[in-house]
Amino acid sequence: MSGGTRTLVSPLTLARPRGKALYWTVFTAVVLLFALAFLFPVYWMVTGAMKSPDEVTRTPPTLVPQAWHLSGYTDAWDLMDLPTHLWNTVVQAAGAWLLQLVFCTAAAYALSKLKPAFGKVILGGILATLMVPAQALVVPKYLTVADLPLIHTSLLNDPLGIWLPAVANAFNLYLLKRFFDQIPRDVLEAAEIDGAGRLRTLWSIVLPMSRPVLGVVSIFALVAVWQDFLWPLMVFSDTDKQPISVALVQLSQNIQLTVLIAAMVIASIPMVLMFLVFQRHIIAGISAGSTKG
Repeated sequence: MSGGTRTLVSPLTLARPRGKALYWTVFTAVVLLFALAFLFPVYWMVTGAMKSPDEVTRTPPTLVPQAWHLSGYTDAWDLMDLPTHLWNTVVQAAGAWLLQLVFCTAAAYALSKLKPAFGKVILGGILATLMVPAQALVVPKYLTVADLPLIHTSLLNDPLGIWLPAVANAFNLYLLKRFFDQIPRDVLEAAEIDGAGRLRTLWSIVLPMSRPVLGVVSIFALVAVWQDFLWPLMVFSDTDKQPISVALVQLSQNIQLTVLIAAMVIASIPMVLMFLVFQRHIIAGISAGSTKG
């Protein structure tokens, strides 16, 4: 017997016309089922905002709107002041992303390549925070932000209240460190021979090689801030400064269901577009993290 790879369907069966037809039929059915499972909720949300208020609550529901109304989207844009809250979210997410990228990259590079004293102990302490439930850290974080130690100032209703806690992201730091560990030492030694310092090596050698993992970390950082609800709700009591995730809940009272659904569709568009633009970076980052350089 040959030691080839065993599969669910033998190559001999697939070579026959009947086996090949059966295989492609099953494969197509599975792909369509998965596509339907993922895309139908999106379709239901987008078309639900185009129905009349009576039709969207009708039982049994209608798959296709009897009359297409775009007023739900225009009303959501105006009545819920979506431009303001979307801009608040962009500012909070962009600041958290930038600070996280700078500090996590610097810390990961130091732990991976500079080998500081007690580096393993420090890394172990950082990773230990992943074992603590996020809910258990909410109260200590709030007390810290409400009265910042040493300088005794409050960061409530301030984007810094979102930015600074987001910097301490142990998972993204560990992702970056693991990637930096895989960069060949010979490359860094060649840069040192050419006279490049540690900072120059990081900027000119390490970061250009780390674009895939930086893309993955960027997406994780942006999505985490964009979809967060509890922490922004505690930080921002001023409605005009709240991000879209909080504003949708706070302003949902006395708002028609179709308008609320339309607001959710609009709020989800930036994340969908970001995924479509950076999907190659996600795949490249995952594959780069699974192989050694």
